[in-house]
Amino acid sequence: MDLPRNPTRPVQIGSVIIGDGNPLAVQSMCATHTQDIEATVGQANALLEAGADVVRIAADSKKDAESLVQIRRETTANLSVDLQENYRLAELIGPHVDKIRYNPGHLYHHEREKPWQEKVKYIVGIAGDNDCAIRVGVNCGSVDPAKADKYGADDSISPMLESALDHCAFLDSLGFERYCVSLKDSDPEKVIEVNKRFAAERPDVPLHLGVTEAGMPPDGIIKTRIAFEQLISRGIGDTIRVSLTLPNARKPEEIDAGRQILADIAAGRVRSFVDFQLDTLNIISCPSCSRVENEAFIDLAQDVKEMTQYAKDHAITIAVMGCRVNGPGETDDADLGLWCGPTVVNLKKGPQALGAYSYDEILPRLRAELDALIAEREGAGV
Repeated sequence: MDLPRNPTRPVQIGSVIIGDGNPLAVQSMCATHTQDIEATVGQANALLEAGADVVRIAADSKKDAESLVQIRRETTANLSVDLQENYRLAELIGPHVDKIRYNPGHLYHHEREKPWQEKVKYIVGIAGDNDCAIRVGVNCGSVDPAKADKYGADDSISPMLESALDHCAFLDSLGFERYCVSLKDSDPEKVIEVNKRFAAERPDVPLHLGVTEAGMPPDGIIKTRIAFEQLISRGIGDTIRVSLTLPNARKPEEIDAGRQILADIAAGRVRSFVDFQLDTLNIISCPSCSRVENEAFIDLAQDVKEMTQYAKDHAITIAVMGCRVNGPGETDDADLGLWCGPTVVNLKKGPQALGAYSYDEILPRLRAELDALIAEREGAGV
């Protein structure tokens, strides 16, 4: 399936370019202590071997910055540094990394008397001198306090959005365009909403997608997958990070999870209902997982795809879901939906239940409903 892509500008991060139609880059972050050089190099290289396009490392002190010098010598990974509260560490770090990430909310913690614009201008100077990209990393838990004070406690999205847009405008005013933005929350619905709103305002700016504090697999992967499905299917997103609670030795699983999510979205294997805005037949099916109650679901999804090829030129969405957890709700928005239980497949037309059928009976019943829907639309001139 060819997915739409927002016309974002290219941003180079070491040997990788995000935006401008390039493949979505997958990245992760070292969970080791930066001053433990051996462990950090080992994890960076493990992530690189797993296919990481960018590896992020935190730096919160001069000793961390000094450690990066040796880390850089021992890995070929494209390195992004996570500036914490001391923005002036950028000058020590810049010569050894490919991207600098700063959090607008953290700029207030050091040299409080200085306006944030002065601090960002300093970071931009370091980035420009050292061939670095920048990420403006906006997080719900550490939003710019001046923005947070403008909105009610129940509105966490508006301050994030305003902060990101203000920083983009300021970077533009400095003539610096080699930047991307991230807007993250632990709630996937908020991640979807804030990124949709940002992309509507600034479709030119590459977006780094992620769900913070997603948790342990599989739930953390599911939360992240839902956000990515809704955004990437709309052309939003240029690089991703799946944030999971994992032992250090298993950190490369974040890369594997990210690659699998991208492959599933491209193939239409999605957990939530996604409108891919196609003018042709759209078959979506959730990835097989531990919640599947009958493995016949996997064969059924393939059979549905093959059986419905005769209708490939009709703009109809058919959703095939593998369990009762996601099936009932996630098929509501599809034209025709199947959610699979242990012994029967539930057939739906939008939110309307049409009946439950055995796995042997369902294909002819689906075909009958598909034929009726095509005839109905043709009769209405749709």
